Amino acid sequence: MFATIGAVLGFLGVTLGAFAAHGLKESLSAEMLVIFQTGVRYHLIHAVALFALGLGIDRLTPRLAHWAGWLFVSGIVVFSGTLYLLAVTGVRWLGAITPFGGTALLAGWVLLAISAFRQRR
Repeated sequence: MFATIGAVLGFLGVTLGAFAAHGLKESLSAEMLVIFQTGVRYHLIHAVALFALGLGIDRLTPRLAHWAGWLFVSGIVVFSGTLYLLAVTGVRWLGAITPFGGTALLAGWVLLAISAFRQRR
């Protein structure tokens, strides 16, 4: 399941990156374009992590690995999503929500590390 979600999110991340590079570069300020591109970068990194998690989940501690995967998904939605919205709308208060997504991404990595440490043998 996480491999599929990661692949779909990877597709979406590439699409959004291309949209920013070609469709938004004329309408966004340089600062807002950098914010959007930061969202794309974290989105794609975690889409690849999800894909890899999906491929290797049978070698990890199942409960922790599943939590890590869902934290990555929610982190992409909240972290990258708020950056995308901030960049295109200019609504600054969205930046106050972004750290919750970043925290989810960090927690996902911590759980993934613990899961790998305790991996099934």
